[in-house]
Amino acid sequence: MQNTSKQYDEVIHICKSLFIKKMKDYGSAWRILRLPSLTDQIFIKAQRIRSLQQNAVQKVDEGEVSEFIGIINYCIMALIQLEKGVVEQPDLSTEEAAMLYEEKVAITKQLMEDKNHDYGEAWRDIRVSSLTDLILQKLLRVKQIEDNKGKTLVSEGIDANYQDMINYAVFALILLEQD
Repeated sequence: MQNTSKQYDEVIHICKSLFIKKMKDYGSAWRILRLPSLTDQIFIKAQRIRSLQQNAVQKVDEGEVSEFIGIINYCIMALIQLEKGVVEQPDLSTEEAAMLYEEKVAITKQLMEDKNHDYGEAWRDIRVSSLTDLILQKLLRVKQIEDNKGKTLVSEGIDANYQDMINYAVFALILLEQD
């Protein structure tokens, strides 16, 4: 479990570094995105990963790693949007966005550690393609919850699904690094 925590932190460090660089390039323009738009961006990335896993030929020179990083960062943006709401103009400094990023990661990592304890690191025996499918399944669930105006009868909310997608994408990146 200790190794998982260290590997998790290493993956998040890479993701956060890219997030911060993009904040410096673009500012917080993403703050205008409504939740369904972020969900759709994540969906596009997950579909591309699935396509890469199924097709022998790819025409764009970016692999699974960059797409999983994108999923993580878009999910964190979505968690921030859930908390802060959508705005009409960018409103976050790089420092404030970085603080919110770390806050969302800390909560999500704790969830991973709790589940990892209960499941006994079963994810280490899962194929990356299965993690991709699980992310796509979570996305379909989120889309349905969004279509239901956020209401669920017995299911977890949207935030839990974004957190699970972050954790699945981190697991995928850890497994890809080991190959």
